[in-house]
Amino acid sequence: MTTRRAKARWANAVLVCRKCSKKLRKGGFGPHGDQTLAKALRKHLHLGKGPKSRAGIVEVSCLDLCPKRAVAVIDGRHPDQWLVVRPGASLDGLAHELGLRGES
Repeated sequence: MTTRRAKARWANAVLVCRKCSKKLRKGGFGPHGDQTLAKALRKHLHLGKGPKSRAGIVEVSCLDLCPKRAVAVIDGRHPDQWLVVRPGASLDGLAHELGLRGES
């Protein structure tokens, strides 16, 4: 077999639309509203970016939902229910909805 497997500690994977994030002026998330959703969520939960992190928050090119003034997000546990997140949304509430928790 030519396929190899790599281990990751992820309990969940979250896909965040990069194109939606770029369309928002100044990012729209984080304490000062100047970060992208993926970066703000990672920092808020103290998550890293690699396979050693507790959860994966991955920016993908485009999800083709294209909401106005919001970011499309897919929870890997529920791929049939996409989220539309407006700038300034509570990161605690979003993390709870996505089933994410920070690293201890």
